[in-house]
Amino acid sequence: MTPTPPKAVCLAGPTASGKTALALAFAREQPLEIISVDSVLIYRGMDIGTAKPSLIERATVPHHLIDILDPGETYSAARFVTDATRLIAEIKARGRLPLLVGGTMLYFKALREGLDAMPAADAEIRADIDRQAAERGWPALHAELAAIDPVTAARLAPADAQRIQRALEVWRISGQPLSWLQQRASAGNATLPNQSFPLVSLEPADRGWLHLRIGQRFDAMLAGGLVDEVRRLRSRNDLNTDLPSLRSVGYRQIWHSLERSDAAPPREAAIAATRQLAKRQLTWLRAMSQRVVVPCDAENALQQGLLALRKVALGS
Repeated sequence: MTPTPPKAVCLAGPTASGKTALALAFAREQPLEIISVDSVLIYRGMDIGTAKPSLIERATVPHHLIDILDPGETYSAARFVTDATRLIAEIKARGRLPLLVGGTMLYFKALREGLDAMPAADAEIRADIDRQAAERGWPALHAELAAIDPVTAARLAPADAQRIQRALEVWRISGQPLSWLQQRASAGNATLPNQSFPLVSLEPADRGWLHLRIGQRFDAMLAGGLVDEVRRLRSRNDLNTDLPSLRSVGYRQIWHSLERSDAAPPREAAIAATRQLAKRQLTWLRAMSQRVVVPCDAENALQQGLLALRKVALGS
């Protein structure tokens, strides 16, 4: 029996693992279009710190879900699933392979396995909410919640830290108010449909190799003008590090250093935060089912990655 090619193929990996290079190499032998699976590449004006594919690369291979929002806007896993599902159908209709590439593992999980009406806890988001509460106080976060979910805020005291934190966490993960998701769950519509797309995962055998790459890439970003990019964002006066766009690693650390008028960019802090991000990404990946692992630190990693992509693209 002839294998049935999948509707789409997923290529995931931690930051700095070589996803873009592998995707572009595969595009040279397979008619495809790339759907970005990245919660920061969606923002316009955030190019250097996101290692955004260049205009030349995007002209060579069609890319989607890049530069679709202003940094002041928010996005969600639920919206990603809607957008990606639509794009997959459109790309298939053009006779090309949809290749989903990125490192936002929640988006991959939501697309492949379905998205629970009540998202699981996210330690990074909770820590960020706690940081904001320490700076601004829980009543201020209660007021923020009232603006996005007045129904939930109305039944919570301004000092109810645990429940305020959970409601804000749910909003940041899903882009939906907690009260709406609770109503949806009670109506029996708990998940978005899952779709069984094969996943090729770039994972290092040696974590030190990835740490070295992360440091080298951040230094290249600094040399390429990352600090000036953050200065331009700060000059708008309508952005802050409470926004999802500017909570991202690198941007947040440089933003705060500019607030303090530090003489040098916070290189070590940004690299440490990026390493923690990579660790979380690998934890997500190892919990995903039926992934094909490619050791991205192998000497022939590109060849192994191409072989893996060819096989899953054929349905074998």
